[in-house]
Amino acid sequence: MSLDWNHFTPGPALAGGLLIGLAAGMLVLFAGRIAGISGIVGGLLRPVAGDRAWRLAFLGGLLAAPWIYALLAGPVRPRIDAGWGTLLLAGLLVGIGTRYGGGCTSGHGVCGLSRVSPRSAVATAAFMATGFATVLVLRHLL
Repeated sequence: MSLDWNHFTPGPALAGGLLIGLAAGMLVLFAGRIAGISGIVGGLLRPVAGDRAWRLAFLGGLLAAPWIYALLAGPVRPRIDAGWGTLLLAGLLVGIGTRYGGGCTSGHGVCGLSRVSPRSAVATAAFMATGFATVLVLRHLL
């Protein structure tokens, strides 16, 4: 295995991780809410009175951030080595997994682990193991 030094970006990765941690911490400290995307979106699908504005603001920030970054730093051209069928199947499987796992990777991996939740530790270990196995099978065995 070799490291692609041309695309190795520890600085931006660290900054992004710090911003995610800061946002998750602020949301739990100031609003008492967990920054799990599946839960935030799920709450919009079955709205509760007075609970919609913060969810829309959070999702609006998620959608606006890449646009703001592109304005400041220039556009980023993502490269995805998959077709539409693969992407749709993957999205469907992730959606099913979030329902069975009681949350998504952001809710369990970022917020749950920071709260030392045993359930989130098991869920995150399952997410990671499944990801490792998927890469092994699709990239190295098939």
